[in-house]
Amino acid sequence: MKLLNTNASNAKILKSQTGTEYLIASLSLMPDDLICPARHIAECAKPCLEDTGRGVMISVKTSRSSKSAFWHQDNNKFIMQLMMEIARFRRYCLKQGKKPAFRLNTFSDIRWEQYGIPQAFPDCLFYDYTKISSRLGKTPDNYRLMFSYSAALKYKNQVTRALKTDVPIAAVFRGGMPASFLGRRVIDGDKSDLINMYSKNIIVGLKLKGGKRIQASTSPFIIDINQEMELAA
Repeated sequence: MKLLNTNASNAKILKSQTGTEYLIASLSLMPDDLICPARHIAECAKPCLEDTGRGVMISVKTSRSSKSAFWHQDNNKFIMQLMMEIARFRRYCLKQGKKPAFRLNTFSDIRWEQYGIPQAFPDCLFYDYTKISSRLGKTPDNYRLMFSYSAALKYKNQVTRALKTDVPIAAVFRGGMPASFLGRRVIDGDKSDLINMYSKNIIVGLKLKGGKRIQASTSPFIIDINQEMELAA
């Protein structure tokens, strides 16, 4: 079983690497309570993007589920294979005259720094979104994190800690994109994660994506612009 997606089939990955000096490989696991431990306090489990885009395909769901099962059943073997695939992609990128980058938490929130993965490849760039504020500012220099916002009450302490840093904070908006949020300027986060992760003290604005189920979600993970305007009026 191959772990890494190296052909940029994820739309955001493709958009992020296009026209840059980077090639990006990603890892897509099927999220669960261990792989994404803060998904319930952030109330983002139901509106998760795991089943949007190519995620609606049975073959893609099966692949992600198989990788997650592999992670749980033989963690050490999983790490060894992942590191071999990272090394292989790194060599490929260098031969192409490109820089290698990796997003290992496409739908997960694993602390890869605890497994020594970014440390083992100091000339590679790693980046992820996270809902675990205690990780912020504690990853290696080549592993950059963006924090995911939610207005869920049980998640408030995580947001408070994140706002004390200059780490970019991603927020999902429905009904448009505001100029500012939480006292910070909002940028169009759908353009490129390579831009997002190097931006400081900003809100990475993401347009709500997905089908009718997600569009109708009342999760506090989604900021409804129309509702925010009514509250401010």
